[in-house]
Amino acid sequence: MASGGGDEQEVSNKQVIFKDYVSGFPKESDMYLKTNGTIKLKVPEGSNGLLVKNLYLSCDPYMRNRMKKSINSSTVSMVPGSPIVGFGVAKVADSGNPKFKKGDLVWGRTGWEEYSLITDVENLFKIENTDVPLSYYTGILGMPGLTAYSGFYEVCSPKKGEYVFISAASGAVGQLVGQFAKLLGCYVVGSAGSKEKVDLLKNKLKFDEAFNYKEEPDLDAALKRYFPEGIGIYFDNVGGKMLDAVLLNMRPHGRIAVCGMISQYNLDKQEGVHNLMHLLIKQVQIKGFVVSDYYHLFPKFLDLVLPHIAEGKIVYVEDIVEGLELGPAAFVGLFSGHNVGKQVVLVSKE
Repeated sequence: MASGGGDEQEVSNKQVIFKDYVSGFPKESDMYLKTNGTIKLKVPEGSNGLLVKNLYLSCDPYMRNRMKKSINSSTVSMVPGSPIVGFGVAKVADSGNPKFKKGDLVWGRTGWEEYSLITDVENLFKIENTDVPLSYYTGILGMPGLTAYSGFYEVCSPKKGEYVFISAASGAVGQLVGQFAKLLGCYVVGSAGSKEKVDLLKNKLKFDEAFNYKEEPDLDAALKRYFPEGIGIYFDNVGGKMLDAVLLNMRPHGRIAVCGMISQYNLDKQEGVHNLMHLLIKQVQIKGFVVSDYYHLFPKFLDLVLPHIAEGKIVYVEDIVEGLELGPAAFVGLFSGHNVGKQVVLVSKE
């Protein structure tokens, strides 16, 4: 085993600290920037972990649930007074683990700070391909990309020519699901929350159709307009009223993958879903999933996606802000649809 050691110099370590458990919509004031912290550029003696320099941090809706006090074993709460935790891309500054060496690039769960000591390296992935922007490993080649891949191919079991609907379709996951479906020869419609995002879906991401759900007073009527013969696959990122409307429009033996429910995360009392009878009537399958169950598919996922990126068959849209201090605003903006594409925070250019 590598012994750690490394450079023992102490450096400043700016951090975004989680203040306390959040009720309702998250606010920038639920986090604060700590500028007087320091860290030694050395893994503690005997540690099996890594000391990393964070380069890019990922803003993801699921992080909102971790800002609540945990009520079940599947949601691990953030710790008040400690750095925000999420996915990111980093460079190894010192290693106490034989699988990683100084200078390696990795992606996985890390802290919202300039440097992080990572003790749980089991789900940390080494970045081998650097012919793409490193920021892609917060999105298309990281957790969101693997989420889209596993949710679409493994959960939805798609067939060529099916009718596919994706909510929050311009987001980090949705934009990829739509492109995977198009590559399979499916008819694809996405919903989003602005004209700019609708134009993005239709023009850049090549969805067949897209609509602004905020301009549709009757979601059931909107879905019947775009899917007169019904929906075969629904990739759900929002839950709530959209899920309720979709249930009315599913085709017999359709499949629903429940990836996220961003419309519900900030509600103290979640909305009810009233049309569940249609699951029975139409023999529809609905399944929730979490990406960690599919980490073993990461090599297979890369084999599919990397050639498509190189050939321009898959494109990816990012919204990058520069500076750790802008992280709280970028994260909060997710819940008002402020970002266009995958929201990323650039911490350091190496």
